[in-house]
Amino acid sequence: YVLKVIVQSVQLLYTLLRIDQPSYILLQNPPGLPSIAVAWVAGLFWGSKLIIDWHNYGYSIMSLSHGRNHPLVLIAKWYEKLFGRLSDYNLCVTDAMKEDLWVNFKIKAVTLYDKPASYFKETPLDLQHNLYMKLGGTVLCLLPTDPDRSAFTERDGKGGNVVKIRGRPALLISSTSWTGWFIKEGAKLPALVCVITGKGPLKDYYNGLIQKLHFKHIQICTPWLEAEDYPLLLGSADLGVCLHKSSSGLDLPMKVVDMFGCCLPVCAIYFKCLHELVKHNENGLIFRDSKELAEQLKMLFSEFPSLEGKLHSFRQNLRKSRQLRWDESWDQIVLPLLGHKE
Repeated sequence: YVLKVIVQSVQLLYTLLRIDQPSYILLQNPPGLPSIAVAWVAGLFWGSKLIIDWHNYGYSIMSLSHGRNHPLVLIAKWYEKLFGRLSDYNLCVTDAMKEDLWVNFKIKAVTLYDKPASYFKETPLDLQHNLYMKLGGTVLCLLPTDPDRSAFTERDGKGGNVVKIRGRPALLISSTSWTGWFIKEGAKLPALVCVITGKGPLKDYYNGLIQKLHFKHIQICTPWLEAEDYPLLLGSADLGVCLHKSSSGLDLPMKVVDMFGCCLPVCAIYFKCLHELVKHNENGLIFRDSKELAEQLKMLFSEFPSLEGKLHSFRQNLRKSRQLRWDESWDQIVLPLLGHKE
């Protein structure tokens, strides 16, 4: 750890001292070790203002593997507290973090919520159909049934218009699977296609577990999507599920921000500041365990794809809310903080 910090400090400082003189140095934390201290030194050299954008605490992430009372974690906390106070301006991603920064670090911050980029939006039917046909060549659970018909949409042979298939499966974007026993009880639930996106060190392990499952009405696939396809798939889905839990309990899941940008309702697992993003029974639902999630899925997908249920109501609420996009939020909150147009 010590050697790594020393090497990174030298590399980062060397880089910062070779750039053109900046008016501001904007630093996202974490990672903050050693970047906060190095950016502060570079700011002294250049006469620049240091802005720290607090997305979480580095020490809280470190505590997940070492424990909260480990000497390295305690040193990291002391470091963030000491050098964080040396900044000129501070931004943070929740009001809960704003309060925590003041109470525990005596740092005054302005809340700048994460916002979706402009390309996270509802996907038109034509683009949905093209995406399904494209992914169907490599993703088994999205396999097209014929040249003009995907698992969810079809193109009218006469007019060429794309329509959703009657009796189509529901599309869920998630990092989990769904229990199938409700259908056996006779509940009117659709077939479900569950797409688990992303990659990680345990992906092969979980793929092995998925292959051992024998659901009758559920298909699970784990594709690696190209960057331009991910927002299109979010904008085509019926429901998102988020299992993000913050190491500090003070930051919000970016994946839900992107889903809301696509007007996609969400079921998200509870942690203490999640209510700043997910409004229970308004734009989604909050659950605490797998049983509660299963009940929520049963309720949301009953009588699917009817326009009378909560799933449609949540989507309508998201459409009406017209949340700010990232650049708009920056202009409204950060520029006034700096005091002039940059």
